[in-house]
Amino acid sequence: MVKKPLGIMAALHDEIAGLLAVMGPDAECRRIGMRDYYVGDLYGQRCVVVLARLGKVAAAATTVTLLREFDVRAVVFAGLAGGLAQGVHIGDVVVADALVQHDLDARPLFPRFEVPLLGLSRFPTDLRMSGVLAQAAADYMVLGLSRDIDAETRDLFAIGAPMLHRGPIASGDRFVGDAGLAAALLSDLPGTLCVEMEGAAVAQICYEYGVPCAVLRTISDRADASAPVDFAAFLHRVASRYASGILQRFIENYTD
Repeated sequence: MVKKPLGIMAALHDEIAGLLAVMGPDAECRRIGMRDYYVGDLYGQRCVVVLARLGKVAAAATTVTLLREFDVRAVVFAGLAGGLAQGVHIGDVVVADALVQHDLDARPLFPRFEVPLLGLSRFPTDLRMSGVLAQAAADYMVLGLSRDIDAETRDLFAIGAPMLHRGPIASGDRFVGDAGLAAALLSDLPGTLCVEMEGAAVAQICYEYGVPCAVLRTISDRADASAPVDFAAFLHRVASRYASGILQRFIENYTD
């Protein structure tokens, strides 16, 4: 029996460019709904790699396609995020244990943050899958980061000894680049480690289909006024390398 493939998603091209290079020109490409899904072998596993684009709708649509058209057995999403909690710094990595939509508010019909008719506001990630992803991130930061990212770049972004965090992540269709908004989000959702734009949608779809998922985020900024300035340079010089290195280790070690 042929094993089902893994689904690998990202919001921005730089975050999957390294994986596509490894897949090479022999990868099969299927274009569905204005997205290119690349099917091929990666580090000993059959994978489907796709650029989801930004935002919850884009992420949800892409996840559904991975599940229905490619019958993937699990989904992992990698991308950037703005740090919210104290102690979450630029260059750190967050692996989600649960995700919530911070901009979902159907009151008075349903409680704030709760997805109507599902009775849930926080969608869990798969514990074992997230554990493998966290170990991959930890190994990369010890073994791969100093090789992939030069000292000048590490100094530029003040990346000293990056840390791995595991905990809740908030998603919403808004780029958070204001310290006041970031503080309000943390007040409304205590304990949230970082904020991004796709993960909770991926987690909800995987929950509804009964498919395990994991979400990886590299902290590019502190979700304040400096975020737009830091974002593009960090994506190109740091996050693309984090994603390639961590996902390689994850794919090599994830079994089910």
